[in-house]
Amino acid sequence: MTPELLPVASGRQTLRALRRLLGTRRRVLAGAAAALLFASVTGLAVPLAIGWLVDAITGERPPTMVTVALVTLVGAAAAQAVLTHSGGVLVARTTEPALAQLREEVVDTALRLPTSTVERAGTGDLIARVTGDIEHVSEAAQDALGVFVSSLLTIVLTIAGLAVLDWRFGVAALLAVPIQAHTLRWYLKTSSPIYAANRRSEGARGSQLLEASGGAATVRAFGLTGAQRTAVLDASRVAVRQQLAATRVLTRFFGRLNVAEFVGLAAILAVGFVLVGSHAVTIGAAAAAALYFSRLFDPINTVLALADTVQQAGASLTRLVGVLHAPRTDRADTGRPTGAAVTVRGVHASYRAGHEVLGGIDLAVAAGERVALIGTSGAGKTTLARVAAGLHEPDAGVVEIGGVPLAELSDDTVRASVLLLSQETHVFAGTLRDDLRLAAPEATDETLTAALARVGATGWVTALPGGLDTRVGTGGHRLTAAQEQQIALARLILRDPPVAILDEASAEAGSAAARELEAAADAALTGRTAIVVTHRLAQAATADRIVVLAAGRIVESGTHDALLAADGRYARLWRTWTTATAAAGAGGAPPRAGASTSTVD
Repeated sequence: MTPELLPVASGRQTLRALRRLLGTRRRVLAGAAAALLFASVTGLAVPLAIGWLVDAITGERPPTMVTVALVTLVGAAAAQAVLTHSGGVLVARTTEPALAQLREEVVDTALRLPTSTVERAGTGDLIARVTGDIEHVSEAAQDALGVFVSSLLTIVLTIAGLAVLDWRFGVAALLAVPIQAHTLRWYLKTSSPIYAANRRSEGARGSQLLEASGGAATVRAFGLTGAQRTAVLDASRVAVRQQLAATRVLTRFFGRLNVAEFVGLAAILAVGFVLVGSHAVTIGAAAAAALYFSRLFDPINTVLALADTVQQAGASLTRLVGVLHAPRTDRADTGRPTGAAVTVRGVHASYRAGHEVLGGIDLAVAAGERVALIGTSGAGKTTLARVAAGLHEPDAGVVEIGGVPLAELSDDTVRASVLLLSQETHVFAGTLRDDLRLAAPEATDETLTAALARVGATGWVTALPGGLDTRVGTGGHRLTAAQEQQIALARLILRDPPVAILDEASAEAGSAAARELEAAADAALTGRTAIVVTHRLAQAATADRIVVLAAGRIVESGTHDALLAADGRYARLWRTWTTATAAAGAGGAPPRAGASTSTVD
């Protein structure tokens, strides 16, 4: 399925964002511009002083001008260095906080985006934006902006200096302008879509790489290694082709700028030869004019060359601002839940058009009731759990929490009312205390310890070298899958939502650990409305009610005893389960629910 990448901002939206980010920093930006302006003015003295030296040597000026020229050269160089450094510092003080603010806004927005939106785009697209795109904008802000402004000021002031020496030098220098203007126009028109396509291809490649690596176990299990390798190679080839196209355009761009340099310098030297021959200017003035033009061409080339960096940064900036304009679900509450009942009415859901996963689900879970969802792979259990948790918007139908439709609740209210816990638990890098406080920032150590005790984690937590201060996650103490899931269940207790949804929360822990986690889950769900997706029928049997799904529809619903008496689909699964469990006692292993047909989703 082709990912639906996150939106890209328009030019107008991007400019508005820039004005907003820089608006509060105008004074510092003005100071930076002033420092760079004076640095450019000071730099004008260098070619002029060298001209004085030439004239002093040729006798056009008195010998004392040698001293004046040398003092001017040293003073100008020192002043220009100080002013340029000061301007660069002020530019950094302007752009770096603005860039940090943009990064924070993008990450904050990304965290608030509907999960389905991020999934359709692919996590690689989002990661490419907050890493590669941020890097491009950061490089432009740090390295290009100050140089660009300084070079632009130097160009304007140097042209004025040429005209002061003799207006004909200025005219000669202008011969390079048509070539440069045509080159810049061609480059901007040609490179803009290429760089935009390049960034899109990088995002698509990142998504493909993450999908392949994140699902490595599944890829190997189903023999999809070749297909995934081909998909990654195809995405990489597209990205490489786009990068080569950008490189070819850049090479032609610099080649044309070199032609403009040769034409302009030849014109300056020719005019100087004529003017010196007619005694209209001195040799020193002609030398200064040639140096001015040489000095002029460097900033011109710099400005035009920075168009490459600016183009890349511009394309990246539109992608970053585009995240800020991605459709969000932020809304004000128009109602408040009056209980913890969950009602699903007429829900149809799909992940792509024409492939319905849920087909008209009706399910009512009373406050405090625990319902187990079972069924074979593709039955729609996980999708129903995600819809009930507000993580996937249904195509049709209504989901209510406490009698209020999810569509009428703010994101914060939904998060406070219902929590979904899956088997994919993430432990963040940091201390165990910090990891637990993600769910309750103000929780005391006593509260954290009590939550860990309820999920049966006291033993291994006490054995940790630093207890709650032990660093876990990347680079820290390695935890087992069961321990990570216990941390997730402890977070659930700390967050204390009235409705909890568990999606295969013990699926990856192994049989022995799964039984421990089932006991931990039972403790964590006590007193809450709960929907439990499970493949372990022993866990399902303890629920107040069991709902059996098949092909996106509810085919059976009732208590464990009632469903056994009905002798339907659940009863057949139960007999298979108990028979296999008995065999496991003799050295076998019990199957997952529905494993006789396929694995459970």
